[in-house]
Amino acid sequence: MLAVTIRSHGGPEAVNVEDVPRPRVEAPDDVVVSLKAAAMNHLDLFVVGGLPGLKPPFPHILGADGAGIVEATGPAVTRVRVGDRVLLDPGVSCRGCEFCLAGEHSLCTTYRLLGEHLPGTFAEAVRVPQWNAYPLPDGVAWSDAAAYPLVHLTAWRMLVTRAAVRPGETVLIWGIGGGVALAALGIAKRLGAVVVVTSGSEAKLARARTLGADLALNHATADVAREVRAFTAGRGAQVVVDSVGEATWDKSLRALAPGGRLVTCGATTGPKVVTDVRRMFWYHHSLLGSTMGNAREFAEVVRLLASGALRPVVDSVTPLRDARRAFERLAAGDHFGKLVLEVAA
Repeated sequence: MLAVTIRSHGGPEAVNVEDVPRPRVEAPDDVVVSLKAAAMNHLDLFVVGGLPGLKPPFPHILGADGAGIVEATGPAVTRVRVGDRVLLDPGVSCRGCEFCLAGEHSLCTTYRLLGEHLPGTFAEAVRVPQWNAYPLPDGVAWSDAAAYPLVHLTAWRMLVTRAAVRPGETVLIWGIGGGVALAALGIAKRLGAVVVVTSGSEAKLARARTLGADLALNHATADVAREVRAFTAGRGAQVVVDSVGEATWDKSLRALAPGGRLVTCGATTGPKVVTDVRRMFWYHHSLLGSTMGNAREFAEVVRLLASGALRPVVDSVTPLRDARRAFERLAAGDHFGKLVLEVAA
């Protein structure tokens, strides 16, 4: 089958499109999905570039997000049947450790992600445990289904479960245009929040306003913390969504209101940050880490997709064979929304 792989680490030039063996059912609860579409995440760039401690066997198939049709199932599978339309939960847990049994699947002692630790979705087929395949209504386009899971599960966990956003609160979201930031914007507005977004691109800020952003700031020219405080009558934002890391951490803390919560799921500009602990304890700030989510949360975001209450923003759709071109666009950061690979028409 055709797949997007790496055989070494590097930049977009390390990405290949080649023939690899098609996955087959190996365990009783295996599901093999014939993919129709897959979607890119910033995670894919990290995997291509090489992550500390991660040494996947080469050739390694990239991609965490995907949707398609079930083509084969193991004898223990009861959730889906051959021929069903499904979208995939990218996080694979053991279902047996103390965290899984408590319903916290993303804290599983062996938690793995498609495309990072396991063969991914940038291929004509992928094998997953049955718990990772969710029925998909006919009314949802393949591109939307593929673009939706990872970023919406991540943003839902951050805003609903970890930060517990309440109606009327102000939420600051850095770097609008990326998948998690856009998902966070949609979820925050659904929760009744007032949303401030940032970008270094005026075009992206304009797009964000059409999606409901209440204030859009150019972080290349504006003092974001000062502008947020002015917008909130000096109080600051109750919640800050920061996946940027080193470049924005201090500004995020200065933008927080007393009792505010900073929630982070990434560090695209670097992992080493400095925190003035005096400000943190004096203003009762909470610093919250968040990664992916559990099965209950995933089921809820899938329900919202099926109902039309939440939908992803898709930047563009590229044929699987042209994946390197899509990687170049992802690396350049010019996109607004998700980059989708069309696997099969």
